[in-house]
Amino acid sequence: MKTKKLIFVFTLICNMSFAQTYTMPHENEPHEGTWLQWPHQYEYGMAYRNSLDATWTAMTSALVGGEKVHIIAYNNTEKNRIINLLNTASVLLTNVDFFIFQTNDVWVRDNGPIFVRDGLGNIKIEDWGFNGWGGKYNSNLCDPIPSSVGTAISMPVINLNTIMTNEGGAIELDGNGVLMACKSSIISQSPANSIRNPGMTQLQAETIFSQYLGVSKFIWLNGNVGDQNDVTDFHIDGFAKFMDDSIMITMNNSDLTYWGVSAADISTLYNASNINNIPYQKVYIPLTQNTVFTTNNVDLGYKGSYVNYYVANGVVLVPNYNDPNDAVANAIIQGQYPGRTVIGIDVRNLYENGGMVHCVTQQQPLASSSTGSIENSKDNGLSLNVFPNPFSVKTTIVSSKELKNANVSIFNFCGQEVGFLENVNGKTITINRDKLPNGLYFIQLTQDNKLLATEKLIITD
Repeated sequence: MKTKKLIFVFTLICNMSFAQTYTMPHENEPHEGTWLQWPHQYEYGMAYRNSLDATWTAMTSALVGGEKVHIIAYNNTEKNRIINLLNTASVLLTNVDFFIFQTNDVWVRDNGPIFVRDGLGNIKIEDWGFNGWGGKYNSNLCDPIPSSVGTAISMPVINLNTIMTNEGGAIELDGNGVLMACKSSIISQSPANSIRNPGMTQLQAETIFSQYLGVSKFIWLNGNVGDQNDVTDFHIDGFAKFMDDSIMITMNNSDLTYWGVSAADISTLYNASNINNIPYQKVYIPLTQNTVFTTNNVDLGYKGSYVNYYVANGVVLVPNYNDPNDAVANAIIQGQYPGRTVIGIDVRNLYENGGMVHCVTQQQPLASSSTGSIENSKDNGLSLNVFPNPFSVKTTIVSSKELKNANVSIFNFCGQEVGFLENVNGKTITINRDKLPNGLYFIQLTQDNKLLATEKLIITD
């Protein structure tokens, strides 16, 4: 048995060595857009749909100023209804587009496309299996969504349905090679309605995640299964989030205990370290002060989490509950994202159904490359070459086409604009380091308010 196990492990490692590997960009990186699955009445009725419309309208309104919002509508009737809702709320539709796909529900973080970069920096969609959180709910319409999106936007899709069932809310990445998750929502083998991957071991899961998400270190919590109030079997994004590769957003000990996190898991969480084995700095956000009431004044009987927030271009959408701690949580999160504006989103009715803001959003990163060539989001034939990259003092960007009155914005890893060049002409752009610290940056090249190209820059000594 030991010999067979060693052979199996060796085979997995060898297969990884020669296989294409992918990396999932951090949520903080600049977005092309955000995907939403709009609530409808076809699975859970009209009252369900109507109770959630305001939350989706608020999210769309908050996002459209900084990125596209890709709305999945059940049918054309629903699309027209959504347009009327947005028009009534004075939401500009310039950055909104619609895709007609039937869905079971709204949880696009779990069933929707996962956007990754291949070894050349090209954006692709990963289509992981989705089985309704272990078979608890219907998933026949939601499972095909990543493939449908790929076809609709002409983006290559990596079909992982036979490889692994994986929900986006079950995993948290720090953007620098570390993945954190609960075993209960990925590799648990009981009870029957909590099983995602029958027979899968931790080693197998790590091997798959290493290849398809680009991670090399794992922080595993045991989690919790069978909780009637949590169909996800303890998704990590409810109580812990990586702001970056050095800071973890979570809760204090008593709030984690209230949430149902075991003492052993709290110890694992608090002692977690990054890829360099440096412990994460912890930022603690409280739960709501009171149990959450819906807009119809129904007491849900449990408190709400603010950790399940969503980082977008220029804004951070934070779940709010009409609770005194809304202002406390918003202020703490605002302090961590000085270059973005925190916007509270009323999720009381959504929370009745088990989720918050992060659960119903999915980011699509800007198309960029670490090799000096670019994937152009406007398909205008323009390409960029950067040399040197990485650089320590200055670098030169050469455009394949003559530029006329173009603008160049430089963003850091957290999406904050740290540099700007106006009215650039010709084919050559010089970027000076100035006082920028070492790290990862992105440039956006725009002209007449249209995005021409993006590129990744690395500054190092």
